[in-house]
Amino acid sequence: MSLGGGGGGGGQMQQLQEQMQALEQEKQAIRAEIQNLRNEQSEIDEAIEAIETLDTGSTVQVPIGGDAYVRAEIQDIDEVIVTLGGGYAAERDSDGAIDSLGDKQDALDDRIEELQDEIQTVEEETANLEAKAQQAQQQQMQQLQQQMQQQEDE
Repeated sequence: MSLGGGGGGGGQMQQLQEQMQALEQEKQAIRAEIQNLRNEQSEIDEAIEAIETLDTGSTVQVPIGGDAYVRAEIQDIDEVIVTLGGGYAAERDSDGAIDSLGDKQDALDDRIEELQDEIQTVEEETANLEAKAQQAQQQQMQQLQQQMQQQEDE
């Protein structure tokens, strides 16, 4: 005696579980991107603080790659080169550099907010899938109970 007819719901459950797992991976990727953006914001904060506190003639540690640094003397703190995006950079005075970095901070804030909205959307999709999975599981249980009842009646 086979309990036929219950296989369709199992496939649906597996599909829903796979979709929920994909959404969870998407959330993790978004959270990782948010963390990277926050790290970038921290680096910008450090750059702003350095521009505000360093003076011409100050000695600083300059990274040269491979986790190696050299000591260097700042020749002119009023000549700061900041990247503008798209591979472009410009020389700014210290106030202009701080303004440019502040604009980058604002853009990062906007992107983080967009990503947090994406997480909210993914969480809503996950909740919908969980509700569908629960409903499919209940239907499977009802079908199984009906099949068992029919077998008892035979």
